Amino acid sequence: MTASGEAGRLSDVSPAPDSLLVQLVSGGHKVPFSKGLLASTLTATGLPPDRAYRVAMDVERQLSRGPDREVDVDHLREMVEVVLTTDEEPQYLRRYRMWNRLAREDKPVVVMMGGATGVGKSTIAAQVADRLGIVRIISTDSIREVMRVLFSPSLMPAVHHSSYEAGTGLRIPLGAGFDPHLVGFMEQVDVVNVGILAILDRAIEERVSLVIEGVHIVPGMLASAGAKERMSEVVLLPMVVAVSDAKLHRSHFLVREQETSGRRAIARYLQGFEEIRKIQDFILQRAEVEDTLVVDNLSIDDTVGMVVDALYDVIEISEG
Repeated sequence: MTASGEAGRLSDVSPAPDSLLVQLVSGGHKVPFSKGLLASTLTATGLPPDRAYRVAMDVERQLSRGPDREVDVDHLREMVEVVLTTDEEPQYLRRYRMWNRLAREDKPVVVMMGGATGVGKSTIAAQVADRLGIVRIISTDSIREVMRVLFSPSLMPAVHHSSYEAGTGLRIPLGAGFDPHLVGFMEQVDVVNVGILAILDRAIEERVSLVIEGVHIVPGMLASAGAKERMSEVVLLPMVVAVSDAKLHRSHFLVREQETSGRRAIARYLQGFEEIRKIQDFILQRAEVEDTLVVDNLSIDDTVGMVVDALYDVIEISEG
């Protein structure tokens, strides 16, 4: 570690004298300034973490040299903008201003991330949420698990099977032209969407941003009149994560097994891999029809960057 890096680390863990503490003031309330929290806010613009921390340290130095121990939040934002103007690309300054306007308007951000089993949705969702400072991540599989507890297999068989095995829960015989696995999957999606809409309602009511990820997020399947009305109250980024290369997709399950010490049922995934790929094809077809963003997950870092970029495109359109 460099000397400057060590000094930065020690400054985080060593308490400063009360006379040196800078307090942020807003609406009559005071909180201590934290360069760590400021850096986290800056990463929401897409600024890489190391550069965000550098900007936060520059702001901290300016605050420590100033005569005032109490600083208005608006003044702090002006200082951040000056540093961004001096040191960084214009897009980060523009995004910082957009993000602050969203906060003032108290408008939640909702990223809805669909995709077939094994494409890396949960990993991408966690990274995106961390980058944006969103603390609430919901998996549609967790919604399905709750429904499994509440409804017996005889009453709601669709939720008692994995997405790629949902066809085994169909109770009505299908004609030769229908794929039972896709029909079963669509039935499961329709049921789970009830829970997704309830989650959205709660987020809107509480003005809380969130990331919802899962195979049950299929473009166009939430397009009821009520859903459209709900969506207008949030900054919404609907998207699909995919892995176009079948060999790479299959390898995700092998890596997943190693990372979870074999606790995942890899044999079931590989046995149902053909159905998983069919579900991906169906989701991608729906994405094309609905003009929904599709990201081919070749690199986690690149995918996260593309999602953040796409979100700011949506914010810019909503402001225009």
